[in-house]
Amino acid sequence: MSLNLALILTILTLVSGIVIAIDKLVWKTADQDSRTAPRWMLTLVEYSRSFFPVLIFVLIIRSFVFEPFRIPSGSMKPTLVDGDFIFVKKYSYGLRLPVTETKIIETGQPRRGDVIVFRLPSDPSINYIKRVVGLPGDEVVFERQRLTINGVTMDLAASGEVFQHAPIYVENLDGKIHKTLIHDPGYSKKDGLYVVPEGQYFVMGDNRDQSKDSRFIGFIPEKYLVGEAVRVWMHFIPGEMPDWGRIGTKIE
Repeated sequence: MSLNLALILTILTLVSGIVIAIDKLVWKTADQDSRTAPRWMLTLVEYSRSFFPVLIFVLIIRSFVFEPFRIPSGSMKPTLVDGDFIFVKKYSYGLRLPVTETKIIETGQPRRGDVIVFRLPSDPSINYIKRVVGLPGDEVVFERQRLTINGVTMDLAASGEVFQHAPIYVENLDGKIHKTLIHDPGYSKKDGLYVVPEGQYFVMGDNRDQSKDSRFIGFIPEKYLVGEAVRVWMHFIPGEMPDWGRIGTKIE
């Protein structure tokens, strides 16, 4: 069972705010002699006044600006690796209320090639990170590691580099150039034609042979988008030294 941090943070902010409001209107501990006011009341008000500004600041930043996430798998290698901690820009695809995820302000839509975080439609408590390949209305053909979108085959070329024994290829998605891992150029999983419905997106991992993406989980409705992945702020795996060289890496 995963903790809903947004819900916990929202509840704590509301409770501390309500305590401060009740104190101003009813208890008025500031006007009482500390010897006559109940100790529990003084303690509750003191903690609420101390934590409320911090809680509301964190809630606003986390809900509308940036939210940290951890990369738990290798599905986005070589762009992102297990142990990366990333910042996700929450306002890229609209401002949403915490907990309910209701969009209140439209700020933009995903572009082909964006690396995005989204909530898994079959279990919204789980966050996934993938690259946007197909936009609403696109016809996406994936065959033998090559992408063809709306009849145009995307450029894919070997880079000559190797990442963890797998060759790195460079792909161009309508001008968005990024690296992918391809273990066998002549074979790929779940080849076929995918027609993206309106209001939904087709996403894939950069580690194409080891990614549970839209080929397996289906299209991603717009309401499940969380934001755009923009920077690596830490890389750490328990029992190992942090990889300081990945700090600040821009996610291309």
